[in-house]
Amino acid sequence: MLKPIPIKDDLFYIGVNDRTKHLFENLWPLPKGVSYNSYLISDEKTALFDTVDICYSDIFFHKLEIALNGKSLDYVIINHMEPDHSGSLGLLRNRYPNVKVVGNKRTADMVQGFYGITDGVMVIDDGDQLSLGKHNLVFNLTPMVHWPETMMTYDTTDKIIFSGDAFGTFGTLDGGITDTQLHPERYYDEMIRYYSNVVGKFGSPVQKALEKLGSLDIKMICSTHGPVWTIDEQIKKVISIYDKLSRYDGDEGVVIAYGSMYGNTEQMAETVAYELAQQGIKEIILHNVSKRSHSYIIRDIFKYKGLIVGSPTYNNKLFPEVEYLLSKVEGRDMKHRYFGYFGSFTWAGAAVKRLAQFALDTKFEVIGEPVEMRQAMRHDTYDACISLGKAMADRLKQDR
Repeated sequence: MLKPIPIKDDLFYIGVNDRTKHLFENLWPLPKGVSYNSYLISDEKTALFDTVDICYSDIFFHKLEIALNGKSLDYVIINHMEPDHSGSLGLLRNRYPNVKVVGNKRTADMVQGFYGITDGVMVIDDGDQLSLGKHNLVFNLTPMVHWPETMMTYDTTDKIIFSGDAFGTFGTLDGGITDTQLHPERYYDEMIRYYSNVVGKFGSPVQKALEKLGSLDIKMICSTHGPVWTIDEQIKKVISIYDKLSRYDGDEGVVIAYGSMYGNTEQMAETVAYELAQQGIKEIILHNVSKRSHSYIIRDIFKYKGLIVGSPTYNNKLFPEVEYLLSKVEGRDMKHRYFGYFGSFTWAGAAVKRLAQFALDTKFEVIGEPVEMRQAMRHDTYDACISLGKAMADRLKQDR
């Protein structure tokens, strides 16, 4: 029998783990699963922070009932309306008909649209407060992190921020709930992948949210995905990750993403990578776009300053998987990347032209001369790939 897990005196974790779903948002792979986190403060008044995906509502309600320990549920605070967090809201209202749904104006619109709930909705604004008795809650609106209604709730008593999806990660919680009970390092890359895939477009709103949080004394972060952050060092670490990613500030390194049907374009990628290493660049990541999920490629593009893309011409366009990847990158409004590119063709070339257009559209800084190969690698093509690798390495080293 699963039970709620006490985190502090009045605070219980009543989230669930999802180890069956293959794709988050039906897009992003979940090899390590994902958690849906919900929390309850049991004070003179009780407050639930978000719910869980409706698929796990039976486990969730069982935990909630035990955590309430005979008390009524007074408030459910909706920090984020995405259905993996609000999915059990309709069922919750059926079980607890007197519970007040707390959210901002945009939240109220979505509560009605998704679940038909119009009564018992308490609409709050930025800076409004709610007393539970010992605990006092302050609501901080953080629109577009990463939906327009998103907000964070700060408990001034225990210095806890209930942050919605912010500071969340992919990956289930395998026994441990807080960062004191597990190895936090295993979640960092999954936090970066979560941010870059789900939140990545909204760097400016994230920066505004971080500015707002900067005035708060935060002793604990309760996100809706991943561990509860309680160690001061870890709190600073996860905030710094979000700060860096939302400023699109990459580390020294190069992602080479390429498509190749028969290996010729791949030889170009290998040659560029070889020269980067010869020039002292140690973080070089090659991704075959047909074999590696775009989720991981996008993560690495967020991590590193350099991006080199290669593609054969396919039906007078880019190789389809390359085209698809570039559309995802464009959709994230990324900035501050150094971009190089190469392409190949057999009888009519189009890939290099399309990659040039991508560079214009994204306003990435183009490095070196693009390389176009007809049919197979020759000495001149090899030398041009070497030159491209050297140009990228030189540009990266200027930032040292």
